[in-house]
Amino acid sequence: MSIAELADRVARENPGCRVSERYGNQLELKSPVRQWVTTLSQLKTAGFEHLSNLACVDWIDQDELELLANLWSHARRVHVTVKTRVPREAPAVPTVHALWPQAGVYEREIHEFFGVDFPGNPELEPMFLHNWKDLPPLRKDFDTREYSRRAYGFLEEEQE
Repeated sequence: MSIAELADRVARENPGCRVSERYGNQLELKSPVRQWVTTLSQLKTAGFEHLSNLACVDWIDQDELELLANLWSHARRVHVTVKTRVPREAPAVPTVHALWPQAGVYEREIHEFFGVDFPGNPELEPMFLHNWKDLPPLRKDFDTREYSRRAYGFLEEEQE
């Protein structure tokens, strides 16, 4: 099956998703959040068995967070990036922990550093930022300088 045929198949099986070809052996799929788990499940069934990673991007100017799942089919030698966006205010994306157990760690990290909730993931406790009470630190509106002032006092160069 060619990459174009695969793109057509993925688009037919995932109404509401936008599929585009990238770089010869890569597809990009933009999914509504309500179809996130269904879309990823269909792709896994179609042979995209390897979840390379989950990542998050803060689109502060658009007031959204974007989640990206990178999948690989060893048999087809094709890479698929599945993207979904959620509002920055109270972001939530259903967990895919049941599809790929390693997704739980990625979701936990995204929860900790971007503040995205993953309903259904039983282990969202902090890995690194125990007792953290501030804005998630990888959001673009997190002010590291202001946080450092509050936590540690003025910086040396500010006192001169």
